[in-house]
Amino acid sequence: MNAQLPVRLHHYGWMVDDQEANRRYYEDIIGLPLIATWTEREVLNGTERALSHTFYGLADGSALAFFQMADPEAQQEFQTKINYTPIRHIALKVDQDTQQAIHKRLIDAGRTEPGTFIIDHGYCVSLYTTDPNQLQLEFTVDHPDIDNINAERLRTAHADLARWLAGDHSSNNPWRDRSTTPGTAG
Repeated sequence: MNAQLPVRLHHYGWMVDDQEANRRYYEDIIGLPLIATWTEREVLNGTERALSHTFYGLADGSALAFFQMADPEAQQEFQTKINYTPIRHIALKVDQDTQQAIHKRLIDAGRTEPGTFIIDHGYCVSLYTTDPNQLQLEFTVDHPDIDNINAERLRTAHADLARWLAGDHSSNNPWRDRSTTPGTAG
């Protein structure tokens, strides 16, 4: 592959109904700093709209971004209500101390199972939780041997996909603790 790849995620955008409840969750509980608030007027769908656009920073310079429209009708028009699933989520890489600190703050804020849980995927251990906007978040600690694990998955990526598409749905994850059931605390 010769094409230039994107450098990193710049931001991921999502709609919110309450910017202050969102700030309390992301800044006070999760620990992501509010790094910018833009209050603007934009022409969207042919109409000028007043909106607030907040950014919460990650260590690599990327951000999670959240929009709220001033007009309730515009808010409804751009609302991103979707069928909830834990499969649709944002995964953020953290170290073990950071994951434990976030987990403690979530528990202290009353966010416990089933909405907040841990899964050991073998190649990583993930803390899952849902924000006030029903956005699923994953805070992931990589396995200590992640470089070798990633090299193996890269080496077999096309063959693994072809096997799956041909109907062989067996696991190729020897690193996973088979006693851990997805969706439960591990």
